[in-house]
Amino acid sequence: MKVFNLHGDGWDRAEEREGWHSRDAFVGRHIGAELLGGTMYEVDPGNRLCPYHLHYANEEWLLVLRGEPTLRTPEGEQTLREGDVVCFPRGKEGAHQVSNRTDSPIRLLMLSTRIAPEIVEQLDSGKIGARSAEGEQILLARPGPRLDYWDGED
Repeated sequence: MKVFNLHGDGWDRAEEREGWHSRDAFVGRHIGAELLGGTMYEVDPGNRLCPYHLHYANEEWLLVLRGEPTLRTPEGEQTLREGDVVCFPRGKEGAHQVSNRTDSPIRLLMLSTRIAPEIVEQLDSGKIGARSAEGEQILLARPGPRLDYWDGED
């Protein structure tokens, strides 16, 4: 059995983009998970975790491990506390974004189903992302005009 400690600092990746500074630990991968995904994030003060987005295939859960993150959803913004758990259902009602408006790093655990293929919509920028059944990104673009089913099939 594989064990990962959520109080440790075993990070797999760091995001250094201005306004988005965070660290990721791929918990699910570390413990050999197959059907559920889990990533621990630590977000620096004044930064956001990810764009405001929603998933069409996967449900996500947010567990607050440390600090007081600000959660943005279609219902508005609210401050979460350590120990809070939130579910983001598939579709428009599950849109979410986490930011850190405090003076200390916040730590979160995001759990997710692992349904593939997946479509993700980033609502502020109007982008749509699609991943294949193998997890490969096959599209990240802004939609253009709707096409007829037979367009270009001469």
